Amino acid sequence: MLECEPLTERCGGLLSEATHVCIGVSPFNSYFSTPRLRRLAGWALRRFGNVHFFVPDAVAAYTLEALGYEPDRARHKARRQGQYVHNKIATALHTLGVANPDRHVLGMDRLYGTPRYLTLLDEAYRCFQEDEDFRTACLGASHWVLERNLPPGATPGEEQLHSAARYFLAELPLFADAGGIAGHRPSLFVYHQRVAFLERFYRRELSWRPTDGQGFLVVREPVEQRSAAEPAQGPVQPREVARDAG
Repeated sequence: MLECEPLTERCGGLLSEATHVCIGVSPFNSYFSTPRLRRLAGWALRRFGNVHFFVPDAVAAYTLEALGYEPDRARHKARRQGQYVHNKIATALHTLGVANPDRHVLGMDRLYGTPRYLTLLDEAYRCFQEDEDFRTACLGASHWVLERNLPPGATPGEEQLHSAARYFLAELPLFADAGGIAGHRPSLFVYHQRVAFLERFYRRELSWRPTDGQGFLVVREPVEQRSAAEPAQGPVQPREVARDAG
């Protein structure tokens, strides 16, 4: 049994209309175990006609670089971890009888070949460059990620924040119009946490906004069923980077 919480009232209005769901899966986050991915996939396949998983695989290198990894090493780790996550999703879908699970996964290689994604990515970067409020909000989201992965008391610098922001900007098109990217509207993006930036984004308080027909749904297991060994945390956990990415 999964708990579903629309991020805003407008998102809640799409719950009965959505024909598509896109589940965000963060690299280097042990929350996304194969059993949990299977439960998420089972819930989504029962409820929606079209299901995708979004894996920001290659762009995870931007966060690693912000944490101090050399670019080549960061790309290597991101590539290995991305394949690991793709394999977990494929295993989860196979156990549910889904043929060709790869067609249900939106990784960066696939997205970079999708015109709608590229158009939205350009829009996100333009807003980041031209709109101070939007830029500050994006950097705040990057700060939220980095501060969890730096030594206690350390604060990310401006260069680190801008490096990590590239990861967040690569995700934003999916928050803005996952349905348009995948070719199915109305759509809901699914994650297991509320994020301050996205609260503002879906309340339409920023200059760049989600398209009509795109919402956000917080989906997680009831508190009593959540494993203490798999806390719901941010996209990159330092010990997990060392253990999972090799």
